[in-house]
Amino acid sequence: MNQSLIQHFEDYLRGQQLRLTDQRRLIINEFVRTQGHISAEELYRNIQKTTPSIGFATVYRTLKLLADAGLALGKNFGDGFVRFECCSLTVGHHDHLICNRCGKIIEFNNPTIEELQLAVAQEHGFIISDHSLDIHGVCQECTPGE
Repeated sequence: MNQSLIQHFEDYLRGQQLRLTDQRRLIINEFVRTQGHISAEELYRNIQKTTPSIGFATVYRTLKLLADAGLALGKNFGDGFVRFECCSLTVGHHDHLICNRCGKIIEFNNPTIEELQLAVAQEHGFIISDHSLDIHGVCQECTPGE
């Protein structure tokens, strides 16, 4: 578990006059261990396997707190669910390839794409504050022989 991430979250909670409870710590550990994009429901089901006493509302509220602290990013990839990914303090910006058939999400970063986005924004006198690129299609596993 990334100690700087836990410390950042604990500092955030303290500022909100909240505590880092054992339940929150367990949820964070499972969230970080998952690595990738996970819905609150999926995270809850994973946690239920080992700790059935933790309720869905606690999982959801902890994910919301992580997002509010800047440590998780919630995003809807078009399947009707908000999926969260860990925004560690060291990982930079990335974009997504999303399979329309199986739902697989592949993260990537391409400096050329980033430069083109900046050039387009500058061409239009636009200052980028944030951006997201999601490319939808079909992954290799779903198109064998095509």
